[in-house]
Amino acid sequence: MPRYCITVEYDGGDFVGWQRQDNGPSVQAALEQAASAIIGGRMAVAVQGAGRTDAGVHATGQAAHFDLPDAFDPDRLPLALNAHLPDTVRVLSARGVDDDFSARFDAIGRAYRYRIVTRRIAPALGRGLVWHVGQPLDHLAMTEAAQHLIGRHDFTSFRATHCQAQSPVRTLDTLRLEVEDDGLSLIAEARSFLHHQIRNITGTLVLVGRGKWTPLDVRDALAAQDRSAAGPTAPPQGLYLTRVDYPQD
Repeated sequence: MPRYCITVEYDGGDFVGWQRQDNGPSVQAALEQAASAIIGGRMAVAVQGAGRTDAGVHATGQAAHFDLPDAFDPDRLPLALNAHLPDTVRVLSARGVDDDFSARFDAIGRAYRYRIVTRRIAPALGRGLVWHVGQPLDHLAMTEAAQHLIGRHDFTSFRATHCQAQSPVRTLDTLRLEVEDDGLSLIAEARSFLHHQIRNITGTLVLVGRGKWTPLDVRDALAAQDRSAAGPTAPPQGLYLTRVDYPQD
């Protein structure tokens, strides 16, 4: 059967996360229902994503693959799927891929953006899409602190206590701050991430930005290899999966 890889954008606020679950609607289930609908419901379609995002986390560049019994024009496939999707999920593009392609296991890189609003007044239009900190942050100190986390490290201090990854060691290729009109964005890039890794790093760096921690405190938290040594977990609504990279790209 023809296999397709799609790029997906979604607002995670209405979902229990990417992964199909029994306790509420998921992005994966919505896509599977749409894929089945475009073939007249003749079979169930399994959609495999490049990664799992938590409840409330968004995406502008999630990748996923699935097989269909019929060949579709990749240029028309997004329109066909979107006709059966809620307004909070949109397939942006599609392409045909080899039968052994895996959106998850063939990925060689993932990029995330975490958006923070620092202005005093909470946004009316960005509710559920940013973390409203509501005070100025020292982005230079945060940038200095982030340097201690770039590279290959044991990130035990920055992963969820219930993270199921076999190893806490990851290589963080990029961790940088971008100053925006109403706040900051944290950009993180790596081959893969641990559960809550970016949100825990963000919560810790905000402590530095508020002047409660120094950059060296972040270095010490990393060295401690203990979740309780790092800062709080930032809320999910500011986090976006923005890109998944593949060798053929």
